[in-house]
Amino acid sequence: MASHSDTLVVFFGATAGANGGKLGSDEREIILLVWQIVDLHEKKVGKLHKCHVKPDSLELTDQCKEETGLTLDEIIKAEPLDKVLQQFQQSVSSEVKCLDRNSYTLCVNSPLIIRQALHPEASKKNLVLPECFFSFVDVRKEFHKCCPNAGPAQKLTLTSMMEYVGLPAVSEQVMGVREVMSMVQLTLCILDEPYSNSKTEPVDSETVIRARGLPWQSSDQDIARFFKGLNIAKGGVALCLNAQGRRNGEALVRFINSEHRDLALERHKHHMGSRYIEVYKATGEEFLKIAGGTSNEVAQFLSKENQVIIRMRGLPFTATPQEVLSFLGPESPVTDGGEGLLFVKYPDGRPTGDAFVLFSCEEYAQNALKKHKQILGKRYIELFRSTAAEVQQVLNRYMSTPLIATLPPSPIVSTRDCIRLRGLPYTAGIEDILEFMGEHTVDIKPHGVHMVLNQQGRPSGDAFIQMKSSDKAFMVAQKCHKKTMKDRYVEVFQCSTEEMSIVLMGGTLNRSGLSPPPCKLPCNSEMTKYVISELPKAQFEKSPHIFNLQMYLKYFTAL
Repeated sequence: MASHSDTLVVFFGATAGANGGKLGSDEREIILLVWQIVDLHEKKVGKLHKCHVKPDSLELTDQCKEETGLTLDEIIKAEPLDKVLQQFQQSVSSEVKCLDRNSYTLCVNSPLIIRQALHPEASKKNLVLPECFFSFVDVRKEFHKCCPNAGPAQKLTLTSMMEYVGLPAVSEQVMGVREVMSMVQLTLCILDEPYSNSKTEPVDSETVIRARGLPWQSSDQDIARFFKGLNIAKGGVALCLNAQGRRNGEALVRFINSEHRDLALERHKHHMGSRYIEVYKATGEEFLKIAGGTSNEVAQFLSKENQVIIRMRGLPFTATPQEVLSFLGPESPVTDGGEGLLFVKYPDGRPTGDAFVLFSCEEYAQNALKKHKQILGKRYIELFRSTAAEVQQVLNRYMSTPLIATLPPSPIVSTRDCIRLRGLPYTAGIEDILEFMGEHTVDIKPHGVHMVLNQQGRPSGDAFIQMKSSDKAFMVAQKCHKKTMKDRYVEVFQCSTEEMSIVLMGGTLNRSGLSPPPCKLPCNSEMTKYVISELPKAQFEKSPHIFNLQMYLKYFTAL
């Protein structure tokens, strides 16, 4: 068995929940660490160390109690993980020094304890792991190289390996101690053989997973933190976008090899904050479809190495590079000034309001993110961490899709000076809507609030509001989207007068586009009768922004 070090630290760990082949699958905390040093040159063994670890959640599953033999009283008296890791590092460093050796490498029976338990838990607790936990030797792989006829490395167990080479089973009954002693014997056996040319885990094939249920503001760093302990390939995070160019809560992640991908799949329904994340298999073709090819413009933008990318959204369409640089300020210098800005545009050259910015270091990027939702011109700007894959995806989406692909051709360009409220409580009235919009009520056109009723003449949960300008509509949609009204969150979208008119006429507006109404409703329809009889006149006189019934009916029948 070869290593890049003079000594091996044979290492074992157990959690408060599932162990063995399922270790780490239930996100339970580590409660036991056992280790022992092997001197590779002298083939000597050091002292065996066993440490209990006190978890934050003082609860052991029945399976854990049966397998480990530990009780809750023993765990309560233990030190927390950070203290035990300090003890581990001090103990190992002292022994290695006494042996007059220079370095050491961990040796485990399975990567699960490090990749699926230790790294994720340390990440959640903001602990800095010692360097040794980022490179290790898997005894099963080493044994497979020595004895390839013993079977696939993934199916080897300590018992089967010892039987294969004729070693007697370790009689020790204590979990952890038994496994470490068995690994030490196997290690010494392998060292006696003439083959010793192994390395730590190989890095070759590219494999992909799809993660679903991500918080919409998640960055590539958040995703890397979720998969802490596993190695993601460079540029291996592609955030998926919806038809509007916004993140949809999914990402494709490419790992350095199939083993890391398989371990990532074991984190299915593990938690990122309070949300559980679904993890499924995906293909390289899916990854490339999302990440896209690289245009010359994007290639030039991303050609600078080691840059932090920030996405800006909601820019005024007239914003210039100098205005953006001034907005970011001297504390957030953009790489190469204007060359570090990439404005996203439609095929006809019109700006979309999106831009990507390059920063040379994390400090500059963090300073820029502090400007999130600050005002530029008359708009507040959203800033998010981004990735090279997202840059390409956004550019591909806007450059390949017409701006209004779902609308019928018309010589008149619709002005998007309206907003649509969706998901209103059925008991919501006009005054509830005005209270919901708050300070933005001053920007509503006179008689500009239109409630949408269903075919039975009852509130549908939708409403349209005409604003004084498209900028005002955009601002309301940005600031009020998913605010709550009577314990329900309300979706707010910017739309055009044409879209509003078709819905008020009985048509539909959905993801597949506009569907015209089946026929024009007459003035004396059941829907009109309902509006006239059910809405008291006094309600319309309380505010100049509440729609006037007669004006509404005149507008409705004139369409």
